Amino acid sequence: MPPSGPDNGSEQGSAVVEFTFLSLLLMVPLVYFIITVGQIQAGSFAVVGAADQAAKVFVAQPDAASGRAAAEQAVLLALADHGYEPANARLDTSCQPADCTAAGSAVTATVQLTVPLPFVPFSEALQLNASQLTASATQLVGRFR
Repeated sequence: MPPSGPDNGSEQGSAVVEFTFLSLLLMVPLVYFIITVGQIQAGSFAVVGAADQAAKVFVAQPDAASGRAAAEQAVLLALADHGYEPANARLDTSCQPADCTAAGSAVTATVQLTVPLPFVPFSEALQLNASQLTASATQLVGRFR
């Protein structure tokens, strides 16, 4: 027999409201975490591709100055393909031995990328970053060019 009294229907529908509120409270941080991890993974792909292309382009140039300029352009293009700002990236090149144009020299391109937190206004001013990613790639200067 159902209970009778004046408070019989006063709690009706509150479970739906509580479930909706608690699910939003738990799901919003989870979705933000998934988006942030996706941004870091995309940045990882971008930085690896940028380093690889920079090293390949560098060894194809006739001198070190044009090699560095071409490598910087390759990094900017690779990062732009993945939607990252050029201001968040840095390229360092090194040669072993010091002559970058000698046959058999190993040219290493290292790209560093700062991945900002998604949906955070003024993230540049607040220095809020999701991750700092680094990738290196090495190419040998060919004997025949």
